[in-house]
Amino acid sequence: MRLSEFIKANREAILVEWEEFARTCTPACSTLDTPGLRDHANEMLTVIAADLETPQGGHEQAEKSKGNAPAEPGKTAAERHGADRAESGFTTEQMVSEYRALRASVIRLWTKSEGEITQEDLDDLTRFNEAIDQALAESIVRYTQDLNNSKEMFLAILGHDLRTPIGAVMMSAEFMLETGELAEPHLELAKRISRAAKRMNHMVGALLDFTRSRLGGGIPIIRENFDMARTVQEVADEISAVYPDRMVQVGASGTLEGEWDCPRISQVLTNLMANAMEHGSDGTDVTVAVHGDENEVDISIHNRGPSISSNQLQGLFNPMKNSDGTDGAGRGGSSGNLGLGLYIAERIVNAHRGRITVKSSEQDGTTFTVHLPRRI
Repeated sequence: MRLSEFIKANREAILVEWEEFARTCTPACSTLDTPGLRDHANEMLTVIAADLETPQGGHEQAEKSKGNAPAEPGKTAAERHGADRAESGFTTEQMVSEYRALRASVIRLWTKSEGEITQEDLDDLTRFNEAIDQALAESIVRYTQDLNNSKEMFLAILGHDLRTPIGAVMMSAEFMLETGELAEPHLELAKRISRAAKRMNHMVGALLDFTRSRLGGGIPIIRENFDMARTVQEVADEISAVYPDRMVQVGASGTLEGEWDCPRISQVLTNLMANAMEHGSDGTDVTVAVHGDENEVDISIHNRGPSISSNQLQGLFNPMKNSDGTDGAGRGGSSGNLGLGLYIAERIVNAHRGRITVKSSEQDGTTFTVHLPRRI
């Protein structure tokens, strides 16, 4: 019996073994009934059997081995299975194990019924393995997409809900300071609470910007006419106050008025100037050059210090890379972060239809340049 015929004739036996294995995937399986445990396995067996009965040439086989199987209209059963397993709380390993168990069940039941294996059977077995691999790939892609979306939605909700209690802390601390009635050490403690709450509020804002951009909403901007030179100088003064032993020197030329989102552009400049201070050599100043022509305004922020390697430059605006260019957990301290600052800065500039370029070398130092169209 050809393998496709065997799958259709022994569908229930195969599904029983699938269900038995799915019951071992604890704790996710504990809330699922038989239809939930079997999920889309029946549909996938139908697709696999049909695939085995479809003529396939060498070109089609080569394309399928590369993951380029013909696309089906709508979501496939395997994709829906991946989505359901993500929603049910299955781990990636458990979902992959389901396919491994399905492969083993079908092959064991079929070879036991067949006895002697012919060349025709080996061809069917190859096609079957290709079909299982294709279904597994589709499930993993959808599972990963849904899981990532869920994580980012959780971060968005968390960030939004944290705004209210942090705001209450900020307002309470500011009220106590404004009364002028606090004496030491309570005055200093109230100042620390205020500063910490403001930092938390800034981090929550960065988290919301990150999740908003990742979930497809983009970072919203409200355009208004303002003078870029004034905004750059205000940010430079704020950064210089944080680093009293160093300076941010600003030079401006050309026409610097345009239509941008002033608070958002200030956010970009604050991030880039603070970054230049943090990674610049001790005792060196940061220089900012602002130049405007009839089409755009360019803001170049330059510092002297260790250069950024070409490998690090490639992933510099990746939110999940550390500033040392490695994935995952990196250095501690203020620079050991997820890279949200540079990512958000790039997203804000992109929302203005602009771009950020970076040049870095041991000889010339590092320069981040923000290119902003004057108007759209």
